[in-house]
Amino acid sequence: MGLGSFKALGAAYVIATDAAARDGDPVGALGDSTYVTASAGNHGLSVAAGARVFGARAVIYIAETVPESFARRLRDKGAEVVRAGETYEAGMAAAALAAAREGWQLLSDSSWPGYVRMPHRLMEGYLILLKEVFAEIGEGPTHIFLQAGVGGLAGAIAALARSHWGDGPVIVVVEPDAAPALCDSIRAGRPLAVSGPVSSMGRLDCKEPSLIALKGLARDADVFATISEEEAATAMPILSEIGLRTTPSGGAGLAALMASAPHRADLGLTPASRVLAILSEGPEE
Repeated sequence: MGLGSFKALGAAYVIATDAAARDGDPVGALGDSTYVTASAGNHGLSVAAGARVFGARAVIYIAETVPESFARRLRDKGAEVVRAGETYEAGMAAAALAAAREGWQLLSDSSWPGYVRMPHRLMEGYLILLKEVFAEIGEGPTHIFLQAGVGGLAGAIAALARSHWGDGPVIVVVEPDAAPALCDSIRAGRPLAVSGPVSSMGRLDCKEPSLIALKGLARDADVFATISEEEAATAMPILSEIGLRTTPSGGAGLAALMASAPHRADLGLTPASRVLAILSEGPEE
């Protein structure tokens, strides 16, 4: 869909399954449906793109701090854009209120007690990414570095990796040190909201974990790590040089691998290791 992000596999997949459940041609089948969400990045684009294909209406709440260029991208995909509050969390609260008031379908990429069905299906869509990896590599990786915001991508990939490769790979979950929601929650043994400055890893700058992702990663991941703004930036020139331009969010897994030199022995990394890292989005234009 030209979105340049793994998020295309998520919300649009949920909307597609809703359309497929209707009688007749699924394309355009959801003309009576409205999907509403909040977004600090690519999730909103996936909601907008999926809604457009299947005839639904998309309403996306964004914080006042989100650049107008992103609001324009959402509108170009056919979404209605509403600004609400200074943070992603404020936007999500406004989206949930609108869904309850208007009878719209809330489609978040996170989950919390009482809201799990839609985000669980959304994470199911992310599995397509690792299915493609299975088809293209032979011997499995010894290590997998997975960047995480609320944890949806990391949780989905880790679960399928364990199903396919067993206990072999060491799975490392990577967050900005400004938003260690998963790391702190695992340490505390319960979901925690964290606070911190704004990170350049904007799509990973999530202060509360997804409940589904947290539970899955508590089972499937081996290590939870954080990286600094400077460490995230280090990987960008290297990726650009080989024609894989991305953002600090998209390349955070590789950045964590590069930053792990003092801990390589602890992680079992050797010159013979085979490391899987995912670039989760293209560059910001």
